[in-house]
Amino acid sequence: MFSHRLLPSFSFLSPNGKKSAAGAPYPLGATWDGRGTNFALFSANATKVELCLFDRDGRRETERVILNERTDDVWHVYLPHVGPGQLYGYRVHGPYEPGSGHRFNPNKLLIDPYSKQLGGHFSWNDAHFAYRTGSKQQDLSFDKRDNARFMYKSVVVDNAYTGSNHRPHVPWEDTVIYEAHVKGITHQRTDISDGLRGTYRALSDPAMIAHLRKLGVTAIELLPVHSFLNDRHLLDRNLTNYWGYNTFSFFTPEARYSNGSEVNDFRGTIAALHDAGIEVILDVVYNHTCEGNHMGPTLCYRGIDNASYYWLMPDDARYYDDFTGTGNSLKLAHPRVLQMVMDSLRHWVEAYQVDGFRFDLASTLARGPAFDRNAPFLTAVRQDPVLANVKMIAEPWDVGMGGYQVGGFPNGWSEWNDIYRRTLRRFWRGDGDLIGDIAHAMTGSSVQFQHDGRSPRASINHVTVHDGFTLADLYSYDGKHNEANGEDNRDGSDDNVSTNCGVEGPTDDPAILELRRTLRRNQLASLYLAQGIPLVLAGDEVGNSQGGNNNTYCQDNEIGWVDWSALGTDDDLTDFVGTLAKIRQQYPQVRQNKWLEGKRADGTHDVLWLTPGATEMTDEDWNFPDGKFVCYILAGPKASDPPLYIILNGADHDVEVIFPAWEGAPKWENLIDTGNDGPQDIPGDTGSPWTIKPRSIVVFAGQS
Repeated sequence: MFSHRLLPSFSFLSPNGKKSAAGAPYPLGATWDGRGTNFALFSANATKVELCLFDRDGRRETERVILNERTDDVWHVYLPHVGPGQLYGYRVHGPYEPGSGHRFNPNKLLIDPYSKQLGGHFSWNDAHFAYRTGSKQQDLSFDKRDNARFMYKSVVVDNAYTGSNHRPHVPWEDTVIYEAHVKGITHQRTDISDGLRGTYRALSDPAMIAHLRKLGVTAIELLPVHSFLNDRHLLDRNLTNYWGYNTFSFFTPEARYSNGSEVNDFRGTIAALHDAGIEVILDVVYNHTCEGNHMGPTLCYRGIDNASYYWLMPDDARYYDDFTGTGNSLKLAHPRVLQMVMDSLRHWVEAYQVDGFRFDLASTLARGPAFDRNAPFLTAVRQDPVLANVKMIAEPWDVGMGGYQVGGFPNGWSEWNDIYRRTLRRFWRGDGDLIGDIAHAMTGSSVQFQHDGRSPRASINHVTVHDGFTLADLYSYDGKHNEANGEDNRDGSDDNVSTNCGVEGPTDDPAILELRRTLRRNQLASLYLAQGIPLVLAGDEVGNSQGGNNNTYCQDNEIGWVDWSALGTDDDLTDFVGTLAKIRQQYPQVRQNKWLEGKRADGTHDVLWLTPGATEMTDEDWNFPDGKFVCYILAGPKASDPPLYIILNGADHDVEVIFPAWEGAPKWENLIDTGNDGPQDIPGDTGSPWTIKPRSIVVFAGQS
């Protein structure tokens, strides 16, 4: 914490006659020490920085202080009369030369990039733009309007709270992730009180925790909770930025998910989830900000030092080098921007006890401008002691050249594995010639991840996530139906690898409904049985549908919220997923932290690939034309562990199998059969036949 011992002995008067001192350049942000507050702001290209203090409601500016001290491009001042609760903002002077990458405009009040809490209110107004909106010169013009009354203010906070250190520390191999939106997951749960639904606190409601534990979930991965803004063009269409991938501040929790103090509510929620043994992973968006492209508003980073914070086009700095598809890309290759991101990550771990992070468009974070496995960000994360024991997950792509980097991140990282997603979608849709691809996907995607000491946990296996169809819609729609987004159905992916099973959308046909349920069971079973880490989308267990919308980023309504009405009906697969979770815990061979070898040096197998006739597969079998059937035995880590016999039948017809011979397991007990109502009570003797129904997964455990 900032100490008075760092202060010089001299002081000077602010315009209202109150004393201030030079302060210190570190830490960045506003730091209260019990007597006063140190303010420190980085800007390499500014010529003058003013600190503006506001009254409690943020409407009236009460004091303006010039930051006369500058150390290593950090402007700083110490105000002994300022404490927690004080609202403030900055006005930063410098050249307004878009062609040179500079967009300073002191008429625009800016929040502190290190804000720990936001106060006042925000409303869209043309005054937020540094140029005159509607001008023929566009962003080359200059706007003199003051935006302060429409703008959020930063808040000085008491940093004394550090949180209790009792994170669950679930081992990677035991991890099951559940991706959810804070509001969407609970807003329509009738077993949670009206006052809590859709808030942070609802996440740790006993009903929600009981449901997560029944699914075997060990970590809930939350869509962005960093403070974000609703895009102006969405509000104009009576829509909002529901998902939250439009970050405004990297240190502050979003206030819309709280009925009181968002800071205390979020801390309390994490603590309660930890008490239940459930970790919290945050989806974080450090690849871009809400300020958009060259025609966007000036709210923080752009007005503080545009040329330092963002990647600009090398041949024309007026424009942004956009690797993200959002208009701008944060430049983590700059040491001060990297410092901000690292400070933000440590803040969420230390102040909130967060257990991990999923990095949106993570390739952008490692650009320089090309992707670099030894980029400053990846190197900084690797050596950081605070981040050493938290889970780091990359979305390993962006939209820039060379941005697709599945398998390209270094040891210590896990990655969303879209190869698994596409392979399993194709297989259960009924596509053929995938025997080798399925074997590869179900055993951890070693081609991508078995290097540099990485283990199978590097692969985060998923079939559905927030971006795309839900599991129910994957088997109810051939094409997207995003008309409600107001973009003439042009947004969202056209490549969904889905099938409507014969009817587009809802149907009363019992055969189609049963096929859809079976395919849902198949995908969920595949996730829990595959090597690597399973990630389940909230609501998939109860058949949640978005009406075929595969891009609900702007749908803060029944389209985007999880529909829990199927709980307790035929569409409710919660008990089925709970059974899968128990199998995953009981049989360690499906959650190993080492790669499968196949045939070992001693002649035994840790995985044995079989034909339906129970013979070991040959090259000819692997290349069977239009093959849609895979079966294999997974041995346990210890010789005494019972083996698992896993069968995936993607064909549209029955397949007869022969129970294989396995030392110490003359009989096979049926654990899962997605083609029937549940496990079948059968003899299962070695050498006896069994018929596998079309498009189903069957799992047996060897019995001594």
